[in-house]
Amino acid sequence: FTLYLPQVAPADPEQDEQAHSRMLKAGARVLVVEDNAEVGEFATQALAELGYGSHWAPDGAQALQELENNASCYDVVFTDVVMPGGSGIDLAEEVRRRYPGLPVVLTSGYSHILAQRGSSGFTLLHKPYSIEELAKALRAVTVED
Repeated sequence: FTLYLPQVAPADPEQDEQAHSRMLKAGARVLVVEDNAEVGEFATQALAELGYGSHWAPDGAQALQELENNASCYDVVFTDVVMPGGSGIDLAEEVRRRYPGLPVVLTSGYSHILAQRGSSGFTLLHKPYSIEELAKALRAVTVED
């Protein structure tokens, strides 16, 4: 049995460089809002692996306090949707109101909550997610063409 595959051109290093330039800038800072410590630790480690700095806040109130003190230090907010004391969607809407230029990415493993309420126009990353999916979601909200 014979298998024929189409011939492809070699990878274009210039195209790879352009794709890399579309990444969130090296050293960019992400505010991670996650009530589950293990998931928060995974997210901050994944961000470090991608070359980004991060700060972890366990709830929306602490995230808003961090932004009040250091909003200019952050390039994006990455928040869980379901948290005690307030939803990530409420937090995202408040961030949008207070800091209109600061993008927000939502994450959730509870699709029924989002089906009821929707994601309010924010980018949504479903749990569980890979490091590559996280990078893609962050690029989607921070890269300007």
